Amino acid sequence: MWILPLLGYVGAIIGFCFLTLSIASGLYYLSELVEEHTVLAKRLLTRLIQIIIGVQVALLIDGFPFWATVLGIVCHVVYLGNLRRFPYVQLTDPLFLLSCVLVLLDHYVWFRFFSNHQERAYSRSSYYEHVDVPTFTMIASYFGICVWLIPFALFVSLSAGDNVLPTMGTEPVRGVDGKNKPQGLVKALVDWVRGLIGDMAGSGMDRP
Repeated sequence: MWILPLLGYVGAIIGFCFLTLSIASGLYYLSELVEEHTVLAKRLLTRLIQIIIGVQVALLIDGFPFWATVLGIVCHVVYLGNLRRFPYVQLTDPLFLLSCVLVLLDHYVWFRFFSNHQERAYSRSSYYEHVDVPTFTMIASYFGICVWLIPFALFVSLSAGDNVLPTMGTEPVRGVDGKNKPQGLVKALVDWVRGLIGDMAGSGMDRP
């Protein structure tokens, strides 16, 4: 029997493609919402950062590691600095580049913490020794809310300047009043990929 496994691989690939397109469409729609409601989006992001910092302080009091928690708080303070010219962002801005480095470092530190914590719990000397082991839901929730939420929201919300990506059109994005309209990073990336695929398909069709 080899046809059914092959059919399973094909179905998995098609499902992955549809899932990717669905996520891209959702991000594109969110980026358009932020473009239309920039003041509300900035206020919401500011409140989210303040709430997450408060949650991390509470977790520190509850027994979380000091330096890792301080790193998480510093990360969110840096994320807050990216809102000073919201929704515009310069990809060469040192604060933006620092945010990109910090989100990777924060993820690595907390991944190591939870991995080491589980290893110590599973290698305990006595069966009756009680060790609090966070469940997968707890770990995923912490990463989703305290590590990934704000960088993901900033990626969707921040707007790039005209012609940030190398093959974007030369015409600036304009609003109904004729003024330049900020274009979200997600929209710019999706438009660039779509244009690149269209160019590749067009060049393939032009060949004899």
